[in-house]
Amino acid sequence: MEAAQASDQSLTGEVIGVHGSVVDVRFVDALPERLEALTAGGDDRIVLEVQRHVDVHVVRCIALTTTRGLARGDRVRATGAGLQTPVGRQLLGRMLNCFGRPVDGGEPLGSAPLAPIHRDPVALEDRVTSTEIFTTGIKAIDLLSPLELGGKAGLFGGAGVGKTVLITELINNMVRDYEGVSLFCGIGERSREAEELYRQMRDAGVLEQTVMLFGQMNEPPGARFRVGHSALTVAEHFRDVERQSVLLLIDNIFRFVQSGMEVSGLMGRIPSRVGYQPTLATELAELEERIASSRSAAITSVQAVYVPADDMTDPSATHTFSHLSASLVLSRNRASQGLYPAVDPLASDSKMLSADVVGRRHDEIARAVRRTLSEYEELKDIIAMLGLEELSADDRATVSRARRLERFLTQPFFTTEQFTGMQGRSVSLEDTLSGCERILDDEFADYGERAFYMIGGIDEVADG
Repeated sequence: MEAAQASDQSLTGEVIGVHGSVVDVRFVDALPERLEALTAGGDDRIVLEVQRHVDVHVVRCIALTTTRGLARGDRVRATGAGLQTPVGRQLLGRMLNCFGRPVDGGEPLGSAPLAPIHRDPVALEDRVTSTEIFTTGIKAIDLLSPLELGGKAGLFGGAGVGKTVLITELINNMVRDYEGVSLFCGIGERSREAEELYRQMRDAGVLEQTVMLFGQMNEPPGARFRVGHSALTVAEHFRDVERQSVLLLIDNIFRFVQSGMEVSGLMGRIPSRVGYQPTLATELAELEERIASSRSAAITSVQAVYVPADDMTDPSATHTFSHLSASLVLSRNRASQGLYPAVDPLASDSKMLSADVVGRRHDEIARAVRRTLSEYEELKDIIAMLGLEELSADDRATVSRARRLERFLTQPFFTTEQFTGMQGRSVSLEDTLSGCERILDDEFADYGERAFYMIGGIDEVADG
């Protein structure tokens, strides 16, 4: 502590250039290390992070707060350490920014312990893997893309296909019965969504076991770029110190990539493919590889990923894919048909969907559903040109099964009750498997397709 204080007294510099969120600082005696935090302005209100050593006396920094009022010649103080954030049980029930400061209008955190936001991931020999399934109560996910306890799942989709609604429903279904700690990290999202989510979790009675961190879209790119690291530090504390499993929900990983692209551009780096930063893969891996299970407890993550222009070959999407154990691709075509959640059953996948993990029955039913929907997809062009009547009896039966399965995999959400007027449903995995199995066996061939739309279990069809 004394060494840190001595460092604070001796290592001071002055601002020699301000270019938006980029600040150049001159030091005479020595240079602070890369990723070290600097403070400037009255009451040290401006926080900078060292990104580059320009020469023997000058460092280039990115600002994590607004630089309004900062001028050339202003004094800058080196803290002697990297950025830190509060951790511990005092954070439960609170909404914080990337510095761990409350933004919910509540009392200050007080003497919560601090931890550095830049940390190494769990060593390979200390990691553990699991074959346990994390059920969500959402039919399309539990059947076709089961989530891994301690794994990473991504919700991929363009604008307006339901990523945020789906992740909000996952929070409602999973957090209520989850025995560990829940942590929501909002990266570059709207302030309105943060306020609505906070209110929903408070009204549902799950806020007391939840920590919420936000780097909203009106904040500087440096803050949006680092809020994910702050969230991982909080999650790692609960995993390693409190020995509690953590459910980490992130909305939106693309905004993390986008903020990194802004930082890279501000630092003057030459852009890579499609304008992304040349360090995209490294920066994403630094974040994703910290989401892991150790012998202490597990971190299970569900991440929304915006896909620009619905292009699944975009570098931000392809680099994210490589880190996930389950991928849920949301289809604009299905959303336009009103098939919500708009999970594409053919494009979505999970490494857990094998007979060794989920069991032979689940695996066979999922394969049969995919096969039926795939055959229907191939028949759509013939139907459009010649009509359904020109198909063989077997093909017409396939179409009938597929259309009933498509509608059965829709589901009313708890979080949209006020908009749709339909009561939300949470469906057990057994009810989902039983329903699909009975549809594939043509048990409901005499029922209209409408009877399967926006219901819970298959018994609701029989009761109707």
